[in-house]
Amino acid sequence: MSFLYNIAIHIASFLLPIVAIFNKKIKLFVNGRKETFSKLSSISPSDKVFWFHAASLGEFEQGRPIIERLKKLFPNHKIVVTFFSPSGYEIRKNYNLADVVCYLPLDTPSNVKKFIQKVHPDMAVIIKYEFWPNLLKELKRTQTKTILVSGIFRKEQLFFKSSGSWMRKSLQSFDYFFVQNEESKKLLHSISLSNVTVSGDTRFDRVYEILQQDNSLDFIEEFKNDTYTIVAGSTWKEDEELIVNYINNSSSENEKFIIAPHNINPKQIQQLQQSIHKKTVLFSDKEDKSLKEYQVFIIDTIGILTKIYSYANVAYVGGGLATGLHNILEPATFGIPVVFGGNKHQKFNEAIDLISLNGAKTVTNKEEFSSIFVSLKNQPDMRHTMGKINKQYVEQQIGATNSIVDYINNNL
Repeated sequence: MSFLYNIAIHIASFLLPIVAIFNKKIKLFVNGRKETFSKLSSISPSDKVFWFHAASLGEFEQGRPIIERLKKLFPNHKIVVTFFSPSGYEIRKNYNLADVVCYLPLDTPSNVKKFIQKVHPDMAVIIKYEFWPNLLKELKRTQTKTILVSGIFRKEQLFFKSSGSWMRKSLQSFDYFFVQNEESKKLLHSISLSNVTVSGDTRFDRVYEILQQDNSLDFIEEFKNDTYTIVAGSTWKEDEELIVNYINNSSSENEKFIIAPHNINPKQIQQLQQSIHKKTVLFSDKEDKSLKEYQVFIIDTIGILTKIYSYANVAYVGGGLATGLHNILEPATFGIPVVFGGNKHQKFNEAIDLISLNGAKTVTNKEEFSSIFVSLKNQPDMRHTMGKINKQYVEQQIGATNSIVDYINNNL
């Protein structure tokens, strides 16, 4: 199987530059990897290095509290952060606590050998998943200390099937697994991996820390003007159809909306704005505007959604009707009700938990959306109860970072 895998990786390395001609995201994926090894030239053979790998932005946020803690404990160590996806790299390529931020090269034997040689990490930290066989094989060959953090495993994964022996071998490269739940621990035990601790999800530490920062935004405060406000974050077209229908047909004048789309392509932003029949302003066009006079604020920029959630009375989190649910913990930590679309949230433990606790609700169509948001607006006690549930849930889950950092500190 490893032979077939390597053939597939080499075919992909040949085809991706061709696909990149027609696809902007793949172009970023391909061109960004051309810079990886030149970026790593700033790492000298004598440097002490922590290497963190994240598939995308969500996984980076899980690793971030660990990075921040290690930077304080080991200020002379260098931090290398790699991404697989452009959606993570493009947003965090200038992350100030990292000495190098770059793409992870494709998983060919020659690439990973060169990569590990240049980075020579004292500790490799893989976040949640990303089990690249050649990379893990090289980490084991070089005896690089390697851990998985915020890991989560499911029985349908290849590791736990009779045909997955070659992938199970990759997991033996990890010195330790820090997983989110007992089910993951049991699954690893079932394939004779006992070096496991249920530490929880580091995202709880990350979102809890958000409460300690300054979340004020003058322009959002001016727009809100002490009015009941719904914040819809990381929305996709499918989410926006529900939101726009509600704004146009069910909202009242004393109700405001902030929409922060996942995709801020100007054409799509323009289409969104034109579909809304209420007075709407864009972030990019807010200067010299009396923002309190508008009912809808479209955020056509990135990097400020977390702070915007602090102004919400209710949050809608996008992605559940499209490719996958975005981070519902960011609004939950502020103690507000959370709503999201779709019914395929089984891969998101926090979504399952908050629905069962009644801190979150899910919608699948325009009628459900309108019904829930009318109820939330008219029932402040309901909002208060849901928000309290969400805040307590986050507070009860913090602490994963401590156990991971303790392990790293004791195993260098």
